[in-house]
Amino acid sequence: MNTQEMRTQCAQQLAAATERASQLTVFAGLDGFVDEIIHVVDKRDSAEVFQRVPSILRLGDRIKAAAGKSTNIELVVQRTKLGGNGPILANALCSLGMKVVYLGALGYPNVHPVFTDFTTLAEVHSIAEPGYTDALEFEDGKLMLGKTAQLRDVNWKSIQERFGLEKFSSQFSSANLVAFVNWTMMPYMTEIWEACHRELCPGLSGPRRTMFFDLADPEKRLLTDISTALDFIGRFQKYFDVILGLNEKEALALVEVLGLEKRETTPEGLSDLARDIIRTLKIGTLVIHPVRYALAADQSSVSVVEGPYVAEPLITTGAGDHFNSGFCLGKLLGLDNSMSVLTGVTTSGFYVRSGKSPTIQDLIDMLHDWPSR
Repeated sequence: MNTQEMRTQCAQQLAAATERASQLTVFAGLDGFVDEIIHVVDKRDSAEVFQRVPSILRLGDRIKAAAGKSTNIELVVQRTKLGGNGPILANALCSLGMKVVYLGALGYPNVHPVFTDFTTLAEVHSIAEPGYTDALEFEDGKLMLGKTAQLRDVNWKSIQERFGLEKFSSQFSSANLVAFVNWTMMPYMTEIWEACHRELCPGLSGPRRTMFFDLADPEKRLLTDISTALDFIGRFQKYFDVILGLNEKEALALVEVLGLEKRETTPEGLSDLARDIIRTLKIGTLVIHPVRYALAADQSSVSVVEGPYVAEPLITTGAGDHFNSGFCLGKLLGLDNSMSVLTGVTTSGFYVRSGKSPTIQDLIDMLHDWPSR
């Protein structure tokens, strides 16, 4: 579902709510990465010109052929940028006009220069050195090669010592949106969630607010650890309107963890899987965002919206985080699930085409002038 009438209606709703968006507050964290966006050389024509390895499959064939021998693979850095699900999500939310407080691993005691621009947009507090990611981008996906030992310093003890429990509690208890993301790369994230649930949630008062989670490709984590994390995500629904964001691979990974029926990777199949997951976790909203479309499920319905797919994006690293930022914007502004999903796919669509995080006006313009491909 994605019609011109629907896009016009979404643009009108966003335009009417632009001023309100500037009053929304966000408390986000807790990771931080320095990302190098990289192309892999297939054939080098000259010192300045090369042909890129187009696909993960092609690179896989080259690596497989080197087994028992050796091979040389040349990597060319296209750009260096702030990375990590948290900083990318938070940076996008800033561009959408929200007031963001970010706590994470951006450099300690001094913030890494790659995050300098981010510090001018958000109120930033860093308690650890960042991780580093070599993001190998291809036409059919990306390989994220991460170095994450530094993220062990992001734990409940360091949060209290380097940020302060009172400040943490104040932000956790008042922000319109709380978003603690990249569970897979953060070895003590479950411990932090548990501490928040145990020490802070019982004292919450006032209107219900929104809490967003993502897992960030949990393939390397033990099934028991994933199950424990999902249990805590479900527990927060008592105190918040919980949103869990998944890409297609992450959604399929939960089939085994939750003991669910396997589904086809079609809009219909993923809609059925979304119903199964949300009924099992008993959370408010579940989002699944494959490349060409996205869907959102609550306990009564599923909304599927086609996105502005582009075959050769300028950048793909961070596309999912931009979708999540747009979806959260929609939900915080009171848009229904279908309009929130449309806001999400428009946000990610703008980003992969331009390499920049959009403003709300950028979204409105794109909705009015929807790309043909």
